[in-house]
Amino acid sequence: MADTVREIERKYEAGAGAGGTPPLPDLSAAAPVASVTDRGTAELDAVYYDTADHRLAAAGITLRRRTGGTDAGWHVKLPVAPGIRDEVRAPLSNGVPRTLAALVRSRTRGAPLTPLIRIVSRREVRHLLDDHGTLLAEASTDDVTATLITGAGGTASWTEVEVELAPDGDPALLDALEPHLRAAGLRPSKAPSKLARALKETGAGAPAPAPKRPSRKACAGDHVLAFLREQAEAVAALDPGARRGTEDAVHQMRVATRRLRSAFRTYRKVLDRRVTDPVGEELKWLAAELGVDRDREVLAERLNARLDEVPPDLVHGPVHARLRTWSGDGRTGSRRHLTAVLDGKRYLRLLDTLTALLADPPLRPAADHPARQVLAKAVLSDYARLAGRVEHALSTEAGHDRDVALHDARKAAKRARYGAEAATAALGKDAKRFAKRMKAVQSLLGEHQDSVMARDALRAIAADAEAAGESAFTFGVLHGREEQCAERYEREFPALWAKASDARWRKGLEA
Repeated sequence: MADTVREIERKYEAGAGAGGTPPLPDLSAAAPVASVTDRGTAELDAVYYDTADHRLAAAGITLRRRTGGTDAGWHVKLPVAPGIRDEVRAPLSNGVPRTLAALVRSRTRGAPLTPLIRIVSRREVRHLLDDHGTLLAEASTDDVTATLITGAGGTASWTEVEVELAPDGDPALLDALEPHLRAAGLRPSKAPSKLARALKETGAGAPAPAPKRPSRKACAGDHVLAFLREQAEAVAALDPGARRGTEDAVHQMRVATRRLRSAFRTYRKVLDRRVTDPVGEELKWLAAELGVDRDREVLAERLNARLDEVPPDLVHGPVHARLRTWSGDGRTGSRRHLTAVLDGKRYLRLLDTLTALLADPPLRPAADHPARQVLAKAVLSDYARLAGRVEHALSTEAGHDRDVALHDARKAAKRARYGAEAATAALGKDAKRFAKRMKAVQSLLGEHQDSVMARDALRAIAADAEAAGESAFTFGVLHGREEQCAERYEREFPALWAKASDARWRKGLEA
């Protein structure tokens, strides 16, 4: 059984010119710390695991088996933001626990996990308490010895200071403590983790730095590939959160797949479609699989919010219970299904394909042309495509056909927005403004489509209620309100589109 702890910490080392790491200063003068208690010394012995080519380290992930201390066991640390990681724990066992191996599968993809480095720390621990005796943070001084298990077996030793917030602690405390630590001769560590420093100092080699965003003067291919790399990395990075049910992880992972697919289509003059089209189809498949839970969750939230607006005297029968039953149907099964998809060969093969494509991209001649020339033309082409779909939708009679046409326009707006986002680094504020306008179009048409889907769901729920001998009256009320919402969106859309398609904003792109 694995559990998760949010780790917010800062690491410090001796400042330039210091003869050794200074002792931990007295931090009781740093508000809101009222007292500091000595918690003794712990001996920690950890073996870190990785693939032969250090894929986890390159992604900022650590996987270790540690004995000693109060949290002995297997730990995988997943980066959330600088200085913030989620530590997922599992009990001690001889091999890597399956629950933790699954969390790093988007990185390993079948490559074996083997012992890489051993880190032994002698840790002196102090607790920082407020005036009520509540734990605010833990400050420790670690004497570290790292030994490379693979290769020549190099070693390295150092001392570092670590300050970690207590659960639910206020990150502002770390800012309050820093001046005291700096005054004692300590500076923020250059290495983000013990493992990163150990790899460098034992001769194993530090992970390659992430590619930098290209400059505006870079060619079109550089900008498109930079955007694709960001999205492919997002898919792999969000995979653990999707498996764990982390808030919004599935949705953001789905967005990344859609951005990849949109960029393939928008920048077909840069990348060969004979290669990218099959990849795009696989991305479409993955987005659909990721949406199984998400679409129903969003729809359930909408229906419950609408129900809360209905006067009590119009709520007939067990409406809330019926909605809970509908929203919960298949959720457990779909969660299992999602895990199976992420463990499946098809998904892992897609990740491998993306890696190979970005390592050896199928570039076309336009990739070497100036970015502004190529990317602006592609963005304007997406706009023209959207404009045609909007014109068709607005000229279509209200009803099912218009609903379909507006949904097609929404998808075109999304593609235009993502294409502009990919071009922002090259085109600057012109592309940024365009993306903002396309997002507004997409959002309004998204509300309209949600209303269409809500009405479909309400008809199905009402049928289930009637079959169970319950009143379907309230579902009819909700259906009528959704019809009114859709009509309002359709009335608002022409004015929004006129603003979004104003020719003045396009001059910068057309220049």
